Amino acid sequence: MRFGPYADSAKVVEQALSFQRPDRLPVYDGFWPEFGQRWRTERPDAGTDGIEEYYWIDLDVPVANECLFPSRVGVVREDGQDVYRDDGWGRIVRTRPGTYFMEPVSRLLETRADLDRIVFEPAAADSRYTGLVAEARRQQQRGRAVFVKIGGLFIRSSWFRGETEFLMDMVLDPGYARAVVEKMAAHLLQTGLESLHRARAESCGVWVFDDMCNARGPMFSPAVFETIFLPVYQHLVQTLKAAGARRVLLHCDGNLTPLLDLVVAAGFDGINPVEFGAGMDVAELLPRYWGRLAFVGGVCNTHVLPGGRPAEIRAHVARLAEAGRNGGLVIGTHSIGPDISVENYELYRETVDATGSATGKR
Repeated sequence: MRFGPYADSAKVVEQALSFQRPDRLPVYDGFWPEFGQRWRTERPDAGTDGIEEYYWIDLDVPVANECLFPSRVGVVREDGQDVYRDDGWGRIVRTRPGTYFMEPVSRLLETRADLDRIVFEPAAADSRYTGLVAEARRQQQRGRAVFVKIGGLFIRSSWFRGETEFLMDMVLDPGYARAVVEKMAAHLLQTGLESLHRARAESCGVWVFDDMCNARGPMFSPAVFETIFLPVYQHLVQTLKAAGARRVLLHCDGNLTPLLDLVVAAGFDGINPVEFGAGMDVAELLPRYWGRLAFVGGVCNTHVLPGGRPAEIRAHVARLAEAGRNGGLVIGTHSIGPDISVENYELYRETVDATGSATGKR
């Protein structure tokens, strides 16, 4: 069955994020290509529609080319099955065709003396934003809520410095770690401001994507976050809002719970994806952070959707949808992968339709 399109996407997303009872519960999901291939085979009635049109996703988050050195991106050399690429973040990575992960093998930032010497390519270059502007216009014309995306302080600094090295810096030389973060923040902030204005996304705002947790908890202590990241994030968020961003949201995989009060202190208005499988329960978090932090996500894509019985899927989704009926929630998952059947995904969406609107139907 089709789940859209709906002309009120921007309206219901704004209602939900403003802690108002939405006319219907908005949905935000992303789809792996493998799921999309299965859907295309099993739902031939889709015609020429894309998967986000058929299932109707209420918001979109286009991204600019935000890497530090876009002119350097490309293959450096090949060695048997190994392909060595400059990824634009000041490092050479080793990959193999058909695989997902990569291994950094060298980087520009090796010593503290390198930090001041390295100059990033201009964040204001027009070529960075061509794709973002086109995508934003297309989605805005469809009536979706459109935010723009930038990377976060931890994840982008760890790419530039090296993850192991950066984690060690936080403990052994926090002043240096803070200097790396501040240099990265200046670039990301300028990218965010350019993206915001060029995409005309002020009425929605900016999403910061910063994966700094695993399923058990953050990769560093709240004290480290407070010392190294919090002041820089406060400046970044305040500047984006002063420039017109309606909201600034944070995407962080894993269990972000120990950092939530600091996320609020940083000025973020909401978080995503609120992974149930990592111990984050929207139905419990919404009352605790009502009016201070909205939630985008919450549906379990690691256990319930892949392997749950129909009654379990209905109960899980209905509980979350009921919790968000009065606002504070854009329901969704981290992503829809190949381990989730089309039938289970549609059962989840049907349950949202039945439970998550003011009228009980769409």
